[in-house]
Formats: sequence, structure tokens, C-alpha cells
Amino acid sequence: MMVMVVVVVEVVVVVVVVVVVEVVVVVVVVEVVVEVIVVVVVVVVVVVLVVVVVIVVVVVVVVVVVVVVVVVVVVVVVVVVVVMILRKLVMTTITLIKSTDNE
Repeated sequence: MMVMVVVVVEVVVVVVVVVVVEVVVVVVVVEVVVEVIVVVVVVVVVVVLVVVVVIVVVVVVVVVVVVVVVVVVVVVVVVVVVVMILRKLVMTTITLIKSTDNE
């Protein structure tokens, strides 16, 4: 009888130890999975932020280039108009001078 009690106690102890070890393993696995999820989320957030910053920089550069091109075009148009007006004035003055000389 005593031997059976000892054997039953040993079996119960072994079962309890196995259950405790399995619970510890499950807890460790859950912790590792949670840490991996946190790392993945942090990496995704960093990548999204980098992409947003790159997009903003590209948009700013494009806007600056467009503004510079518009300013250059406006300056060229103004210079061409001024040159045409001056040319017309010079031609008119030359015509007036020739007409005065002929009289």
C-alpha cells in the first residue's frame, strides 16, 4: 500500500512538474511573439515615416523647381516685351529723324 501511495505521489509530482514546465514554455513563447510583434510594428512605423518624409521632400523640390521655371519664363517674357517696345521706339525715332531730314 505504501509503495502505491509513493508511486501515485511521484506520478502526481511528475504531472505537476510537466504542467508547470509547459505553462512556462507557453509564457516564454507568448513573450517572444509579443516582442516580435512590437519590433515589426516599430519597423513599419519607421518605414512609413521615412516614406512620408521622402514624399514631402520630393513635393517641396518639385514646387521649388516649378516656381523657378515660372519666374524665369516671366522674366524672359518681360525682357522680350521690353526689347520689342524699345525696338519699336527706336524705329519710330529713326523714321522721324529721316522724315525731318528730308523736309
